[in-house]
Amino acid sequence: MKTPIKLAVFDMAGTTINNNAVVPQLLLKAFLSNGFDQLNLDLVDEKTGYAIPEAIRQILSAHPTYYKALSEAMAEKIYETFKQEIEHHYKAKPDISQIEDAMEVFEALQQLGIKIGLNTNLDRATANLLLKGVGWENHPLIDITVCSDEVAKGRPYPDMILRMMASLGIGSPTEIIKIGDTMVDILEGQQSGCMMSIGITSPRYNYDKLMRANPTHIVSALYEIIPLVTSVFTKIPEENK
Repeated sequence: MKTPIKLAVFDMAGTTINNNAVVPQLLLKAFLSNGFDQLNLDLVDEKTGYAIPEAIRQILSAHPTYYKALSEAMAEKIYETFKQEIEHHYKAKPDISQIEDAMEVFEALQQLGIKIGLNTNLDRATANLLLKGVGWENHPLIDITVCSDEVAKGRPYPDMILRMMASLGIGSPTEIIKIGDTMVDILEGQQSGCMMSIGITSPRYNYDKLMRANPTHIVSALYEIIPLVTSVFTKIPEENK
């Protein structure tokens, strides 16, 4: 049997790494620290699947008052505050863990000949703290990681997935599946042209919310991805065996 899938791209925080949803909390704190006190967690949480600088711009531009304060300088100031907050949090209180079944799913996919990629809306320095916290630095089951600050545009744009394709020698995005716990993860997979854009439910994003992004599939646990993958297996012609 042969699968046409060459790469599975997973989101990090919330999908494969449990970080107790601190990203929206700390992003809200960064806004409050810079005087934007009319925001609440729900407003911020809606945008945190995006690359954080883009999320900041969208949050400010959508607010009936704060859109007037939107500038690249202000967005950068909030972003720098956020990076300081999240670095301090992960160094002082690294309450993170692997999502259940993550490593088993990685191993099962690799045994099927599928490479494993992780990407994130966070910057490399923060992502490295996450990877270190769960023991995934240079892990043999993870073939590549890409962060939003390593490409021209983060989510929902396809740049991170395109970079993985170039690094791993994958010829078409139709040989890739994308898995994530936000609507923006799904949109990233769609805009990249992935074979599957799979949403995984979480306390933040339930089935109904994820369905708004029109995913190809929705799962409630990582292990449910395996039958989706095996369902697209194709038999190798006898002459190619």
